[in-house]
Formats: sequence, C-alpha cells, structure tokens
Amino acid sequence: MGKALFYHLTRNPLEVTARSLIARALTQEMRVLVRGRDRARLEALDAALWQGDKAHFLPHGLVGGPHDSDQPVLLSTGQDAPNRARIVMAIDRAEVAPEEVAGLERLWVMFNGHDPDELAHARAQWKAMVAAGVAAEYWSEESGRWDCKARSGGGA
Repeated sequence: MGKALFYHLTRNPLEVTARSLIARALTQEMRVLVRGRDRARLEALDAALWQGDKAHFLPHGLVGGPHDSDQPVLLSTGQDAPNRARIVMAIDRAEVAPEEVAGLERLWVMFNGHDPDELAHARAQWKAMVAAGVAAEYWSEESGRWDCKARSGGGA
C-alpha cells in the first residue's frame, strides 16, 4: 500500500517543488501522473517543466499525444494513467480517493498555502485519507525547509 504525502506550499511555487519531486522520482525510475483540473493550467506547467538547462531535463508530455504510454511523466485532467504511473501528483484541487492510494507508491497532494480554497480542499482530502486508514504525512515548507508536521495511518 502506498502513502499520501501532503505538501503545503508557502514559499516556493508549485513549479519549483514539482520539478524537485519529479526529478527525484525519475532517478528511481518511477513514472508520475500529474493530475490537474484545468488543461490550460497543465499546459502552463508543461511549459515551465521544459525550462532549465539540459542537465536537469524532465521528460514529460501532456495527455492526448501519440506516446502517452511511453511518457515517464504525464500531465492529465483524467483519473487514468496511460503511462502506468506509480506516483500521482494532484495539483489545483484535483480529486483523489483513499482507495486509489493502495495501487500507488505515492500520492502527492500539492496545495497553495495562500489560497483558502486549496487549503480547505487539502484538509478535506487529509481527513478522508486518515478516516480510511491510509498512511499519510503532512509536509510544510514554512520554516524555509521541508518539515514533516504530522503523520497518520498505516502503522505510522
């Protein structure tokens, strides 16, 4: 069974934290599905992930291309993972379900700490995970580095 990790973004924008987490997953040869709610937002994230030097290249694509199943990182508004992702990164209040975590290595829930709607949505998702007994961790970057502020479920 996987683990749900909640990332409370207060200092760095999503693009910075997403790049770091995705890069780490790729070094472990894990595939990632980035799940959002808005195609235009995913297109903006897609463009941001193409930025940077060649040494930090993150191979990825937007769902709907001819090679979705080959993409190590796929950006989508859908629930399915044509790239056989073992990690789902939920952004912008994308829906996640506790039963989904069982089939994953990790579920990353990213939420903007300056947006009251995202905070409320993340709290509701946390409560659902905890109520279902899913191993969950809450991480905050408020201090300037990532600190685990809470753990729940899964024997943690």
